[in-house]
Amino acid sequence: MDTGISIYPGLRGSIREKTGLIEEAAALGIHRLFTSFHIPETDVAAFHRELEAVLASARENSMDVVADISPASAALLGMDRVEPVKLAKLGITTVRFDDGFDAEKIALYSQVIQVQLNASTLTEDSLKELQKKGARLEAVDGLHNFYPRPHTGLDRDYFIAQTNLLQSYGLSVGAFIASSEGRRAPLSEGLPTLEEHRRQPVSLAARHLAALGLQSVFIGDDRPSLTELRELSRAGREETGVVVLKARFLIRDPYVQDLLSHTFTSRPDPSRDVVRAGNSRSLLDGRIVEPDSAGFRSLRRGDITIDNVDFLRYMGEVQIVKRELEPEERTNIAAKILPEEEFLIDTITPGRKFRFEFIR
Repeated sequence: MDTGISIYPGLRGSIREKTGLIEEAAALGIHRLFTSFHIPETDVAAFHRELEAVLASARENSMDVVADISPASAALLGMDRVEPVKLAKLGITTVRFDDGFDAEKIALYSQVIQVQLNASTLTEDSLKELQKKGARLEAVDGLHNFYPRPHTGLDRDYFIAQTNLLQSYGLSVGAFIASSEGRRAPLSEGLPTLEEHRRQPVSLAARHLAALGLQSVFIGDDRPSLTELRELSRAGREETGVVVLKARFLIRDPYVQDLLSHTFTSRPDPSRDVVRAGNSRSLLDGRIVEPDSAGFRSLRRGDITIDNVDFLRYMGEVQIVKRELEPEERTNIAAKILPEEEFLIDTITPGRKFRFEFIR
């Protein structure tokens, strides 16, 4: 998954702070940068002082610079009109269209520069019109909006439907998550795409987007901490399509702990009550899983279980419990998914890979 940061020339912060963020991000393997040329609060004089330095630093660090533009951006940039060649000469590598551009103009841009569409509002009719006008779709991707005001972020079902629409046309899709450490003014309420991510830590929100099949994720706020950059980078290095869930061990058996460190694949025939790891029994390598009477209790959502020797040929099967179940002496409760991570269980669809990241 590609990862990115956001920097806004003409808003708070010094040039050195902005270029320093680029350098920190690039050193961690984060190689996309989002910026916008039509933010109402932009200090125009500061914008012109900072833009060249930001773009120069981005070039030096081989970053893909995504610039969000509108027709009003021309005046801010000192141009008669916004033209793709002029933007490319500035160091913009991808142009994101917000409002005010028709399909014909977007198709023209796609012949000259990488183009990004608003994944939150794009319709299928608009995609068909772009095709009709000859847009070079291999030069086009999608990026969802971010939503500064609380309670205006996207609903998850709508977000998934929009993402699936763009991906069905072969476009990669990205979205924003919020920083908890350095939120952008003037509201300082975070800049996520999904409302449910507004108060979530970077690691969890980024892993959720990866689990939903997004190809890129940006921190929308402009002052993330170094810890948050590291969390974003780590999420980006994860194998594509793997759902990662943080958990704690409930047993000390080193062999079982080692077994649970593997990446699993959910069975293609989903069960009502549990997520079944289709390849876990083959990992036993002749070992016996003895019953664990100390962990005997009702099974609860988020429990990670492993069947013991009393379950005969099912011994070694790893499962994630989806709903409360009666006690089962033939099943050991080996670990527990963190409560705030339990919603990720629902993203483990049939045939999906998943793994656990254990917290000590």
